[in-house]
Amino acid sequence: MTGSLRILKALRRSALQAVPTVLGIVILNFFLLRLAPGDAADVLAGEAGAATVETMAALKARFGFDLPLLQQLAGYLGNLAQFSLGHSPRYNMAVADLIAQRLPNTLLLMLLALGGALVFGIAAGAVMAAFAGRVADRVLSVAALLFYSIPGFWIGLMLIVLFSVKLGWLPSGGAETIGASHTGWAAVLDQARHLVLPAVSLALFYVAIYARLTRGAMLEVRAQDYVRTARAKGLPPAAVTVRHVLRNALLPVTTMAGVHLGGLMGGAVVVETVYSWPGLGRLAYEAVMGRDFNVLLGILLLSSLIVVAVNAVIDLLQAWLDPRIEVR
Repeated sequence: MTGSLRILKALRRSALQAVPTVLGIVILNFFLLRLAPGDAADVLAGEAGAATVETMAALKARFGFDLPLLQQLAGYLGNLAQFSLGHSPRYNMAVADLIAQRLPNTLLLMLLALGGALVFGIAAGAVMAAFAGRVADRVLSVAALLFYSIPGFWIGLMLIVLFSVKLGWLPSGGAETIGASHTGWAAVLDQARHLVLPAVSLALFYVAIYARLTRGAMLEVRAQDYVRTARAKGLPPAAVTVRHVLRNALLPVTTMAGVHLGGLMGGAVVVETVYSWPGLGRLAYEAVMGRDFNVLLGILLLSSLIVVAVNAVIDLLQAWLDPRIEVR
C-alpha cells in the first residue's frame, strides 16, 4: 500500500468517526449541564437584588428555560443545524461572536504550551535515555516528578512571585499592557511578554509526561533488532538515534499529545484565571458561575471539534511515521 493511499484511508476513517462522536458529545453535554441547579435567569435575578415571580417567569420565557427539556434540546440542535450557537443571556450577544473574541488568545496559549512541552519534553527524554542510570538521568527524573506532582495553579502563583514580584522581569497578568497603545512589533513583543508565564505554567506538567514517556520508549526501541542491525552496518550513533530510535519512540508521544489537547483546555481554565488571560478557559469559568449554559455548550463543542481534528492529524502523523501501521 502506497504512503498516500494509507494516509487517505486514515483521513476517511477519522472523518467517519467524527460525526457520531461530536453528535454524542453535544447531546451528553446538554443533559449533563441541565443537571446543574439554577440557570442564567436565576443568576441575573440574584445580581439585580430582587425579582418578582412575574419577572422570573418573563426571564425564563424569554430565554426558553420554561420549555420541556427535550424541546430545549431540539431547539439547540436546530440552531446547530443552522450553524448558530445561540445567544448568551449574560453577555447579551451571540455565543459565536463571544467565542470568536476569546478563541485566538486560547489557541495561542495552547499551541505555545503544547509545542514547548513537546520540544522540551522530547529533548529531556532523549537526554535521560542517553544517560540512563547516570547523574543527568536522575536529576531530570526528579525534576519531571516535581513538575508532574505540583498543582498548576501553585506553579503559576510561584512564577508570578518570582518573575513578576521579586525580579520584575515579566507582567503578572493580562494580555497586554493597559494604556500602552503599542502597535506593530511593539504590540507583538508586549503580548509575548504577557504570554510567557501562562504558557510555562500550562506546559510544565506535560513536559514531565513527555520526558518520561520518551525516555521509556527510547530505551525499549533501542533494544530492538533493527537498531542493532543499523549499528552493525556502521551508521553513526547520531543517525541511529534520530532515524531509528527517536522516530519510532515518537509514536506513543504523539498519541498522548492528541489525548492531552482536551486536558490543555481544562488546564487553561485554571491558568487563564490565575493570570487574567482573556481566553476561552476564563470565559468557561465565568459561564459556569453565571449558569450561562449556551456559552458553556459552545466552548465544549469547540473543544470537542479541536480534539477530534487533532486526533485525525495524529492518525495521519502515525501513518507517516510508521509504515507498519495498518489503516482500515
